[in-house]
Amino acid sequence: MTGFGRAEKMLGDFQCVVEIKSLNGKQIEVYTKIPPSLKPMEIEMRGLIKKKLVRGSAELTIALKKHGASKPMEVNQELLKYYHSNILKIADDLNLEKENLLSTLVRLPEVVGTPTDTLSAEEKKAILDTLSIACDALNNQRKTEGVMMENTLSKNISAIEKNSTASEPFEIERKENQRKKLEQGMENFSKEAQIDKNRFEQELIYYIEKLDVSEEKTRLAHHCTYFKEILATDDFAKGKKLGFILQEIGREINTLGAKANHAKIQKLVVEMKDELEQAKEQVLNAL
Repeated sequence: MTGFGRAEKMLGDFQCVVEIKSLNGKQIEVYTKIPPSLKPMEIEMRGLIKKKLVRGSAELTIALKKHGASKPMEVNQELLKYYHSNILKIADDLNLEKENLLSTLVRLPEVVGTPTDTLSAEEKKAILDTLSIACDALNNQRKTEGVMMENTLSKNISAIEKNSTASEPFEIERKENQRKKLEQGMENFSKEAQIDKNRFEQELIYYIEKLDVSEEKTRLAHHCTYFKEILATDDFAKGKKLGFILQEIGREINTLGAKANHAKIQKLVVEMKDELEQAKEQVLNAL
C-alpha cells in the first residue's frame, strides 16, 4: 500500500502542485495539508482519494504557487492604519515610546493573512483532475511494487509446500520410534503387572492416531494451493483475503510442529514458520 504520486497544473496565474503518499494501513485514512481556499473542497477530495486508493494511510499536500513562487501574503492596510492611529493616541496619553511599532502591528489579529480567493467551478474541477492524476501515479507505483511482492509471496508458499513434502520420509521413522518407545515402556511395566494385549493394541493405535499429521498436511496443502489461486486472480484488493489464508496456514504448521516429536521434522517446521512470517510481512503491504 506504500506509494507516492505527484501532479501539477496551471490555474490562470497560479500553479497547483498536488503530492500524495500512502503507507500501510488496515483501512483508508486521509490526512490533508491544503490552503484555506481549498477547505470547502476537502470532503470531495477525501472521497476521491478513498475511491482511488482503497486502503492505506494517505497524506495529501496541495500548494498553490504564483508564477513559480509561493502564493503571497495579504496585508489588511485599512485595519493596520486603524490600529496604528489608536496606538499612537494611547502612547501620547501615557507618554510611551513610539519606536518599533510595525513589528507589534503585524502581529495583531487579521492584519496579515493569506488571500481567500473564491475558486470557480472550472478551477475546482481542474484541481480534482490533478488530484486524480496524482492518485493514478501513486497506484502505478503500487502496481510495480506489487509485481515484486507477488513473486516473493509465491516463493514463500512454494517453500512451505516443499518443506511439508520433505517431512514425509521421516513419518514412518517417527511412528516406529514412538511405537518402540511405548512397547519398551509397557514391557518394563508388564514385569510387575498383567497386561491385556488386545487392550494394549487398541490404546497404541489410538495414541499413534493422535500423533498422525496426515490431515494437517492435507489441509496445509489445500491452503497453499488456495493462496496461490487468489494471488493469481485479477481482484484489485485481495490483501485481507490473503492475510486470512496465511492465518489458516499458520494454524496447520503450528499443529504439525506440536505433533512432530522428531528433530528433523521440527527443523522443517521452523523453516516453514520462517517463510510464513516473511509472507505475513509482505501481505501487510498488499491491498
